[in-house]
Amino acid sequence: MSHAEEHEGTRRDFLYYATAGAGVVATGAAVWPLVNQMNPSADVQALSSIFVDISGVAVGTQLTVNFLGKPVFIRHRTQEEIDAARAVDLSELIDQNAENPNLPAGAPATDENRAIAGKEEWLIMTGVCTHLGCVPLGNGAGDFGGWFCPCHGSHYDTAGRIRRGPAPQNLHIPVVSFVDDTTIQLG
Repeated sequence: MSHAEEHEGTRRDFLYYATAGAGVVATGAAVWPLVNQMNPSADVQALSSIFVDISGVAVGTQLTVNFLGKPVFIRHRTQEEIDAARAVDLSELIDQNAENPNLPAGAPATDENRAIAGKEEWLIMTGVCTHLGCVPLGNGAGDFGGWFCPCHGSHYDTAGRIRRGPAPQNLHIPVVSFVDDTTIQLG
């Protein structure tokens, strides 16, 4: 092989690699905007976490806030409500899972697993009936002193667990944490 043929092979290889590299860069530049448009917008990202002042929620009452387009019930439970929830035998429950993203999947639906650890007087749940998405009535409504969905008759107890009716699951627990004694963070 002559020196000229050797040089031509090297030049040809370089042109192939340069063309392939330019093609990869051009494809990436064309595809990136399509992928990036699937990211949440700035206003949605801003609402993905909110802080709620609970200092004005008296014992035995609840505050309802809007979070990610859904109502969230923040209940300051009485000792009687806590005792009633803890007295329930888990075998009586329709849904025996805690439905709590703060715990491992499949955690049992005990009151301790549904309330805020160390602050059992606070119960924070997404206020959407798990049957058809209605908003249940609270403040001791229903046959179990918790929440009642009048649309189809789902009864929830003082820990937000489904006890009677067509709802298949307990009221869901959002990701929540205490920032300080009077402020919670949702999300």
